[in-house]
Amino acid sequence: MLTRADRELQERQNLSAFAAMSDAATRQHPEPQDKFRTAFQRDRDRIIHAKSFRRLKHKTQVFMAPEGDHYRTRLTHTLEVAQISRSIAVALMLNENLTEAIAMAHDLGHTPFGHAGEEALARCLAARRGMPYDEKNPLFKHSGQSLRVVDVLERGGQGLNLTNEVRDGIIHHSGNEKAFTLEGRIVATADRIAYVNHDIDDALRAGLIVESDLPLSTQTVLGNTHSGRITTLVSDMITNSDGTGDIRMSNRVWEVMMELRTFLFDHVYRLSSVARPKEPAVLEIVGELFSYYLDHPEAMPADTLSIAGGSVEQAAVDYVASMTDNYATATYELLFNQ
Repeated sequence: MLTRADRELQERQNLSAFAAMSDAATRQHPEPQDKFRTAFQRDRDRIIHAKSFRRLKHKTQVFMAPEGDHYRTRLTHTLEVAQISRSIAVALMLNENLTEAIAMAHDLGHTPFGHAGEEALARCLAARRGMPYDEKNPLFKHSGQSLRVVDVLERGGQGLNLTNEVRDGIIHHSGNEKAFTLEGRIVATADRIAYVNHDIDDALRAGLIVESDLPLSTQTVLGNTHSGRITTLVSDMITNSDGTGDIRMSNRVWEVMMELRTFLFDHVYRLSSVARPKEPAVLEIVGELFSYYLDHPEAMPADTLSIAGGSVEQAAVDYVASMTDNYATATYELLFNQ
């Protein structure tokens, strides 16, 4: 029989001195320890069983309502981030369970319709407050909403009471500020590795681009196949992070990955009529739903307003952000197109 105490001892004996140790984890609200699972294992389990995690399977990654079963969703993206993160954590002798928990939760607060929906909700908030939309500092960010989901919204307003190490990794998985654990920093970079590569894969499948369209540096530095590019990025990250007390890539590989990311923004995310065929509709759907619930808070589930502390605006944000693509579309049709 392997108990929690045994697992914690194994971590102390086998993990790197840079790893976050389960026996040192803290929570917002102290609670009794589990007999068999470490604190980070419990966090991962709570996330996987959360309603917000299940909803990810019906939320857009990049391609909205694609014709085909092999395009990524927000859920499959999350699983790919977790797989990449775990591979890096194991190689660096860091805490695999912490890394996986952060990866599983990092996108729980994402809106319907991917980043188009996120931008639409941020624009709604700016307009409501009489402010111009600021792309660099939007009033709604999915990373902040993801933290709100696990802290407040899950379990009918009780939250999941995750460890502070996981919470920190969630809020810092995007943006310029680094997580305080190396495990959190792994997820932030693995997120980029995952979406850059799987969005290429989906764009190729959709016929938006062909392999020869990719920047020359991508092919010469990262490789000519999906798996080859991921292997190069992961291997470079492991090699350059080992023993440094930080998570990093070589300058050249990082620059090429950022060049590839820019290419995707220019040729897929911003301009593609295939990847974002419903963007005007997204702005309308999200905007109309947000406005409707501001004017009709009684139409939201009974506990939404109380969980938001009585703030109708926050309740409307929470409710609209939680919707799946299908539910948002169906609700819009029911309310406005009868």
